[in-house]
Amino acid sequence: MDVSQYLEIFIDETSEHLQNLNDGIMTLEKEPEDKDVINELFRAAHSLKGMAGTMGFKRMQHLTHDMENLFQEVRSDRMKVTSALIDVMFDCLDAISEYLENVKSTSDEGTNENEAIIQELNAILKEGTAANQAEENSGEEEEQQESDIEVKNQHEFALSEEEEENIKTAQDAGHKVYEMTITIQKDCLLKAARAFLVFRAVEDYGHIIVYKPSAKEIEEEKFEQEFSIFLDTEESDFEKIKTAASSVSEVESVTGALIQEEELRGETEESDKLDVVEPEESKTETMPVQSNAPVAMKQDRKPASGKGKANMKPVTNRTIRVDIEKLDALMNQVSELIIAKNSLVAIGAAAGEGEESGQSFEEQIEYLERITTSLHESVMKVRMVPIESVVNKFPRMIRDLSKTLNKKMELEMTGEDTELDRTVVDQLGDPLQHLLRNSADHGLESAELRKERGKNEVGSIYLNAFQEGNNVIIEVGDDGNGIDTENVKRKAIERGLVTQEAAEQLSQKEIIDFLFMPSFSMAKQISDISGRGVGLDVVKSNIEALGGDVEVRSVLGEGSKFIVRLPLTLAIIQALMVEIRDEKYAIALASIQTIEYISTNDIKYVESKEVIHIRGEVIPLIRMDQALDFEPAEDDKNLTVVIVQKGDKTAGLVIDNLIGQQEIVIKSLGAYISTTKLISGATILGDGEVALILDVNILM
Repeated sequence: MDVSQYLEIFIDETSEHLQNLNDGIMTLEKEPEDKDVINELFRAAHSLKGMAGTMGFKRMQHLTHDMENLFQEVRSDRMKVTSALIDVMFDCLDAISEYLENVKSTSDEGTNENEAIIQELNAILKEGTAANQAEENSGEEEEQQESDIEVKNQHEFALSEEEEENIKTAQDAGHKVYEMTITIQKDCLLKAARAFLVFRAVEDYGHIIVYKPSAKEIEEEKFEQEFSIFLDTEESDFEKIKTAASSVSEVESVTGALIQEEELRGETEESDKLDVVEPEESKTETMPVQSNAPVAMKQDRKPASGKGKANMKPVTNRTIRVDIEKLDALMNQVSELIIAKNSLVAIGAAAGEGEESGQSFEEQIEYLERITTSLHESVMKVRMVPIESVVNKFPRMIRDLSKTLNKKMELEMTGEDTELDRTVVDQLGDPLQHLLRNSADHGLESAELRKERGKNEVGSIYLNAFQEGNNVIIEVGDDGNGIDTENVKRKAIERGLVTQEAAEQLSQKEIIDFLFMPSFSMAKQISDISGRGVGLDVVKSNIEALGGDVEVRSVLGEGSKFIVRLPLTLAIIQALMVEIRDEKYAIALASIQTIEYISTNDIKYVESKEVIHIRGEVIPLIRMDQALDFEPAEDDKNLTVVIVQKGDKTAGLVIDNLIGQQEIVIKSLGAYISTTKLISGATILGDGEVALILDVNILM
């Protein structure tokens, strides 16, 4: 069993607990008396502490232990929820997130002790806790400890001679030997993983000298919900050992007993009298004291200094949780695919023997095409995940920005369950974060100015997500000042991006487009939030790298809206295959509005640019042979024009020939073609020919 598997489990579960803590603290700030929320926070902190301890991340364990203590005082009504408590809890979450990022990149938590946060946390704890409560807790713990450490009168299973000898050797050395029984929750998926984490937890206090069932059987999950171990330790406080084992996630219960020497000798004598013979299997699985840990589970326990771990590969979480019904559908379609394959084989065999087949080859090809399309849709559904995993961190961010900027604001989100391809979701966080920070800093006015304008002093920022055809739309906006295009135009002239005369002819959209240029910033002063000119140009490039686009709508004094359009998936798309000269190209069907056949006589000119007038709409023409640097061809009297749409903008692409609609698999070109963004990838056609995929968004 590879230890890295447990790191992935740890990373996955820690991320979930962090998000739950974040959401819970946000709720607690608004509803400080909600006992259910407080209990959930306590449980999440307790789970985090246990997981960190079992993985050997002592700094994270220390911090979460203090958090757990604070939540315990609140849930016991010995402390009240205050603004200072909420702030320090968010600081704790940030520190844990930093530890988690270190674990992802180096498999180690790093060296930051976060002493300032821990001191602040304990100061709040000290202020809110009554002195005599500590004594009462101490008495309760002693009673609990006495009840937990019972003297074991008999074992539930037989020990081999070697196992008994190992226990006796430990006792003769003056050590204590505890027999511990650990019960794993019934719904646990990785029982062996949990067992391994328990082993790591208790081995902080000593050595495991007996495994029941054997180490190998535990590793292979050959046990139900329960297993037992004998721990050789010098630790007299069993409560510490029990707490460490209980802290492991999905451990239901831990019971323990101190093994007495007399009891062990009595059992040995009784065994001799009865002449009990151990089974051969038990003897072959017995291992020496120093090496009886599971072979693949065993790991050298080194100080968490980072030494010896620097060369480890970053731990990247590449998992997706999939509904079992989606997998069932996938399995059914694969079964259909096998049936189709067998039918084609039968047709081929019959043709080879000169016989006629019951079904035509064409019928089977159509059947195969239906199945592969259905299979593609099912695989897409498996790859789809809600954008919730990205957007659920934004309420906390807006809360922090409200304090930093000294502006009252609230975030409203809808459509968090909208699904996107996992590869798109993973890269969506930064662009959306830029847009939200932009709304908070640049968009919203101060409370005083909002009052003067008759607005609610609490500014509204919103994020709405929904599916539209083969795209997902994410709108980020605010009810703030809107974009002052005159200021933007003045800034563009100052920077020499446009002349005074040309600026007067620019449309509102063209002026707003300056904001997406590299290093173009409207901030009056540089801060940690904005003003460094690395905002909207990053948003634009990141979204376009995902095959999407960004559109801006703004009304001065009323607010702004940024509309992000993203494809549902980056892997397989429906495309229109076209010819330009003798080369084949693909255009995503989702961006195509109509196909028109026009005469050259219908072409008009606006500002020296070719346009056509179709159904009351003026559409600019783009000659694709010129865009792709082909040699000019003789003008044909009739042109084939593909009308494409990007948001509220349209354009007509002039091509040579239409080939037809086709489902294509997108292949990345890597660094082979980096000089033009017009080509977004390539696909391999049925005859083996390569066709390039056009990104029409770049042209508009």
